Amino acid sequence: MATTLTPSGSWAARCTSATSWRPGCGASPCARAGCAPRSSCRRITFQTSLPSSPVASPGPGPFPGIIDIFGVGGALLEYRASLLAGHGFATLALAYCDFEDLPKKFDTIHLDYFEEALCYMLQHTQVKGPGIGLLGISLGADICLSMASFLKNISATVSINGSGFNGNKAIYYKENSIPPLGHDLRRMKVAFSGLLDIVDIRNDIVGGCENPCMIPIEKAQGPILFIVGQDDHNWRSELYAQIASERLQAHGKEKPQIISYPGTGHYIEPPYFPMCPASLHKLLDKPVIWGGEPRAHSKAQVDAWKQILTFFTKHLGACPKL
Repeated sequence: MATTLTPSGSWAARCTSATSWRPGCGASPCARAGCAPRSSCRRITFQTSLPSSPVASPGPGPFPGIIDIFGVGGALLEYRASLLAGHGFATLALAYCDFEDLPKKFDTIHLDYFEEALCYMLQHTQVKGPGIGLLGISLGADICLSMASFLKNISATVSINGSGFNGNKAIYYKENSIPPLGHDLRRMKVAFSGLLDIVDIRNDIVGGCENPCMIPIEKAQGPILFIVGQDDHNWRSELYAQIASERLQAHGKEKPQIISYPGTGHYIEPPYFPMCPASLHKLLDKPVIWGGEPRAHSKAQVDAWKQILTFFTKHLGACPKL
């Protein structure tokens, strides 16, 4: 299924497209209304069998392309892709579990699925090559880092509170595999609120940046931006970003850009979204805390969004003036 957010009527020159798609799947015809900042848009769902089917979208184009991936909660979330579209990026919001006929849960992560999405974007008539940007949060960030490490034509990657490690599910791409780091549920704590605190449940990182469970980010062709919440209670994102930097430098790569925000939790959303201090963890099926102090977290979201837009504009090319 492919859903594209396109300009409507006289606004065609002011907005690019946001596309959400699942590889290899057809779709029932439907049309839904949507919007992006600074413009009026309409979202059109259309039939496609494979990524090689291009999408005819109004507007000038072509535009810098981005694939947007969320975390273990699954489903198809389009709001961030819509916001990016309003800033001149052709954005694909990609679902990989718990959406329509996709599996509710997954035992392994196969990058071939995500490679299909990448190929779809690269051949899209409204996407300006030669490379694509990746944006992910939590597990979605680690999927993006894995894509950047194993797949070609990825020009820039943004990791929002990713870990740089394969956590609980093995990652496969052709003959390559990354074993899971694993966790120990006995390390869970109960916070003052009565909710679970899982920040320390992951197994220790034996071997540091050369741990076999770490994603080989030194193979990435493009630069990586790490957005980090210092009060992340899903895992220790700041520590993981530092280890990722050590790995890159140990392999002769440049030190990555790391932007670390004090008082900021796990779910760093676009500006002015309410902070999510706690919710149900899908893998544990229990409510957990995500961290963050409301004022600091809100300020971080505003700045992080600016940093993300600046990073993609720099490395994917300037967007058309909207």
